[in-house]
Amino acid sequence: MNAPDFSVTHLKVACSTCSLRESCLPLGLSLPDIERLEELVAASKRLRRGERLFRAGDTFESLYAVRVGFLKTTALSADGHEQVMGFHMAGELVGLDGISNGTHTCEAVALEDTDVCVIPYAKIEAVASAVPKLRNHFLKVMSREIVREHGAMLLLGTMNADERLAVFLLNLSLRFEARHYSRTEFVLRMTRAEIGSLIGLKLETVSRTLSRFAQDGLLEVNQKHVRIVNPDGLRAIVSGEAPVRELRQRPTEDLSVA
Repeated sequence: MNAPDFSVTHLKVACSTCSLRESCLPLGLSLPDIERLEELVAASKRLRRGERLFRAGDTFESLYAVRVGFLKTTALSADGHEQVMGFHMAGELVGLDGISNGTHTCEAVALEDTDVCVIPYAKIEAVASAVPKLRNHFLKVMSREIVREHGAMLLLGTMNADERLAVFLLNLSLRFEARHYSRTEFVLRMTRAEIGSLIGLKLETVSRTLSRFAQDGLLEVNQKHVRIVNPDGLRAIVSGEAPVRELRQRPTEDLSVA
């Protein structure tokens, strides 16, 4: 018996009944507008863990809305090492990097079995001109990506190891909450090395800082399962209100990119 094709399945995805509608689509759309948006989805694409959605240099044709699963986007640094650019969960759009020059500048890889809705960009442009709320929504999404990039630069330039990891965990917590998941208890789909690559820390520093957060009663960590016990304590680290011993600057080598 032949194995099932997990690349592209032509399954019609109904935006009007999708549980991620609030995250993926602009609010306040009329039913006719939503029906027009449903016409945008060309297919549902399924990825196995480790499979690539697109590679750097691929021709840009579509955006992808994550329905189930987790993706990471990566690019090669100047010295040829893989640099994690971001993590993307259900309800988020992937592929915006290709809009500017028609080719993808990074690659997207599934961190677990993942389903995405394939949305051809040419169709988006046509519908967005007729549905102003959709046009404004995509402008906000792109603006949010710019803000994230600026935030990442600030993260790498001004924060110590404790602050970087605290910001990462709090941001992840808020994103889970926005999708009606628990904001205090979740599974890290990415490795500690991938976390370090994103926030500019070595693997050993990420592991050591997580362990210290657990010892200080901020977290409970069991392999990839994390429970935030004291979110106010994490916020205090970021704001600079935590005890000096928690905010002490790590040695320079600890803050290098993994």
